[in-house]
Amino acid sequence: MIREPAATAESRSGHQCTGPLPAAGMSRRALLNRFGMGLGGMALANLVNPGRLFATSAAGQDKGVLGGELHYPARAKRVIYLFMAGGPSQIETFDYKPVLMQRNGEQLPDSVRQGQRLTGMSGNQSSLPLAGSQFGFDQYGSNGTWVSDLLPHTARIVDQLCVVRSMFTDAINHDPAITFFQTGSQIAGRPSMGAWVHYGLGSDNENLPAFVVLITRGRVDQPLYSRLWGSGFLPSEHQGVQFRSGKDAVLYLGNPDGVTRASRRLLLDRLRDLHAHAAERLGDTEVDSRIAQYEMSYRMQASVPGVMDISNETADTLALYGKDAGTPGTFAANCLLARRLAEQGVKFIQLYHQGWDQHDALPRNIRRQCEATDQASAALVTDLQQRGMLDDTLVVWGGEFGRTSYSQGKLTATDYGRDHHPRCFTVWMAGGGVKAGLVHGATDDFSYNITEAGVHVHDFQATLLRLLGVDHERLTYLYQGRRFRLTDVHGEVVKALLA
Repeated sequence: MIREPAATAESRSGHQCTGPLPAAGMSRRALLNRFGMGLGGMALANLVNPGRLFATSAAGQDKGVLGGELHYPARAKRVIYLFMAGGPSQIETFDYKPVLMQRNGEQLPDSVRQGQRLTGMSGNQSSLPLAGSQFGFDQYGSNGTWVSDLLPHTARIVDQLCVVRSMFTDAINHDPAITFFQTGSQIAGRPSMGAWVHYGLGSDNENLPAFVVLITRGRVDQPLYSRLWGSGFLPSEHQGVQFRSGKDAVLYLGNPDGVTRASRRLLLDRLRDLHAHAAERLGDTEVDSRIAQYEMSYRMQASVPGVMDISNETADTLALYGKDAGTPGTFAANCLLARRLAEQGVKFIQLYHQGWDQHDALPRNIRRQCEATDQASAALVTDLQQRGMLDDTLVVWGGEFGRTSYSQGKLTATDYGRDHHPRCFTVWMAGGGVKAGLVHGATDDFSYNITEAGVHVHDFQATLLRLLGVDHERLTYLYQGRRFRLTDVHGEVVKALLA
């Protein structure tokens, strides 16, 4: 996109050209469209967004800005991202630390902290007592991967997982940390990961959005904002579409009473003609996005009810996901729906499950969280594998940061909390070309610092795109004179994670 020139003094005063097309504020894109029969505008559009004009196949399929020409052979065709909002404790889940248990109650050594910043919530504590996990761990799988007793279902599929114990981030508070993971920047306004994937790779199903968002109902601690799945400065057609539980899966999708599908079609046809006229006059590519979204909404009126209807799922499948699988809006139901969306060709399916921000009463609350998510997360991987879809579906599980090895607030024999910790935490991936059964990276005896093979957020994003066949340095968008990308100016593909 190119910034519109500032309004002139003449235009601000209201005195401007009285012709049919005002001259004040005319963009260069509009200027090129109005002269030379629009050929200049076509050339500019191709420079600003190469491939957009010609990325649709003869059959009408959206091939994205890359036009189907990937930078690398794709290992994954789609992504299901299980985002655990709030920051799950790595110490209670995957990062077994017996030394931390042995030194429970001792002060965090200065040699471990190394002067690193703390949040304002625990930075003023008079002491920082080490808190070992109250939950047991055992080794599972062919490689003896340590997994907490809180995650018995995940433990059974550990040979399918690529566990990254050495993730780290730059952000220490929730909003910038989640925004960083989802958009590659701590500052709001950039396109989300799913939007970048849709922009680059297009869609495999013209009747459903390429990017769908599912949020567990009734779980709120840290807020989630729609900008986390927004399109930023990319065309708005690339933003995620939230599917909800309840009568209307997508808000405002259904026709009002008295409006038939035929009359809706007629209205959209006339509206498309008006938008096409506006696009010809103004040269605004966002008009094209608006038309595309109206048409997608019309097709979704027919496609969404079918994908939301789980009545054809077998009893065995529902049992696999757990007792909540038939209750709309639960995490289990959303995992099942994610599999159904993946079957229908949706490229990026983003699940959010809140409630992991456990500053106090962690033993009680993390047990509840694991009970709500463990079985369904493992079931999703198992279900995809049974259907022959795991090899080309990348499943990701993780939050925005980890938790501290010291207790926030009072440490007792049965209770403690943990503050935010960006220096190390754990995520896992499965399928989609990652190395199954791998444990990557390591942390110190206190799970405070990384000692081996750190993976930064931008490295993670670069690796995810690589699995989809995309070079993160070459998927860019020109905005305000600069070519932006998901990984900003950073990121290295972690080749050790690739199968």
